[in-house]
Amino acid sequence: MQTELFMFPWLRQAGSGGDLRLLTLIALGTLCVCPAAWSQSQPPAAPVERSITLQQALEMAARQNLDLMAARQRRAFALAGIRVAREIPNPNISVSVSRDPPHEGFLITQPLELGGKRARRTDLARQEQALTDVEITTLEHQVRRQTREAYFSTAKAHEETARLARVLALSQRLLDIAKQRFDAGDVSQLEVNQAQLEVARAEVDLRVGRQQESVSQKQLSALLNEPAETVWKPATSLDEGSVAPALEELVQRAYQSNAELAHLEKELSVEQSHANLLRAQRVPDLDLSAGLDLNAPHEYNVGPKGQFALNLPVFSRNQGELEQSSAQQRFLELQSTAVRRTVAGEVQAAYSEWDARRSEVELYRNSLRPAAERVEQQAEESYRAGKVNLLTVLDAQRSVQEIEKNYLESLSAMHNAFAALEEITGTSLD
Repeated sequence: MQTELFMFPWLRQAGSGGDLRLLTLIALGTLCVCPAAWSQSQPPAAPVERSITLQQALEMAARQNLDLMAARQRRAFALAGIRVAREIPNPNISVSVSRDPPHEGFLITQPLELGGKRARRTDLARQEQALTDVEITTLEHQVRRQTREAYFSTAKAHEETARLARVLALSQRLLDIAKQRFDAGDVSQLEVNQAQLEVARAEVDLRVGRQQESVSQKQLSALLNEPAETVWKPATSLDEGSVAPALEELVQRAYQSNAELAHLEKELSVEQSHANLLRAQRVPDLDLSAGLDLNAPHEYNVGPKGQFALNLPVFSRNQGELEQSSAQQRFLELQSTAVRRTVAGEVQAAYSEWDARRSEVELYRNSLRPAAERVEQQAEESYRAGKVNLLTVLDAQRSVQEIEKNYLESLSAMHNAFAALEEITGTSLD
């Protein structure tokens, strides 16, 4: 400690109190400074790049999506409900002590369910479990649609970033041409400034595009329950289109698998099982009892006894409950008929939307994009040769980039329309 006092002369007068203050300062400095310095010395985790196909993304979402994992726990709850419905009532034991003979006695009572109540109750639990499965399947279709849309949104954002990078490279090339022509005395400084402005605009657009790509990456990660910093590289091209069956086949599939129709049909089955249970409950349960009377002086020491009890269904026989169930069944039947008629129209509308988007994509791919690329190339060559001014070139390039942007949006809309058609149909279409 003498060394420390020599290094801090102001502590010499303080004695042991100065030593205590010194140790306190050192401890506080260690707690406050060292964690910050340690955290600053640790580099941030590098983003992990992962290539993924559409099918892999769909399988991963079906396996790892948090909403699906939570919903599937309801199946265990429903299966436990079947076990509960199968349970047999427990016996009752009663013991009596009296001053009058017989002085002691006990009785065992076993309720007996008559009329098939246990079987009807079990059937109702099974139907409720089947309804839970339908709800889980519906959520699986919803997650599949969300995953497909998020995947192609990421693919579109990736393609959009690449397009904006090409725009920046093209703007820089035009700036170089403008500077060369300015040095040769062919154009004014104004054209150079305009070219520089286009470069600055392209840089800003590229920066915004990269931010939007990062957002779409995080949305896909959230659906797949993967780390948010994961950088996804879609291996399935945005240009790849899915092929759907014929419209008539899609309508038939929808009649069998549409989520709303399936849910209504299971609701009707549950209500029918409920009505069967209500009818079974009209039959009264029988309580059988057997026991012994003990210690009746001058008469007997042990005397057997037995009895039975029966609830007479005189006033209440579930009339109101059965009437409610019957009305609910009629409502579900009518609603199923209405939805069945609507489903065909929804499938046709979704199919028409997807077919229109597919035709639009073909138009851009086969006609508009090749023509726009020729115009862009001719405009740049004409500007290099001094035949047109910079504004003409910029206008031609903007038209080309607008077509490219619309093409990407058409591709995204086509995939979204296919995802909607798949969800409405209720089955996987690829």
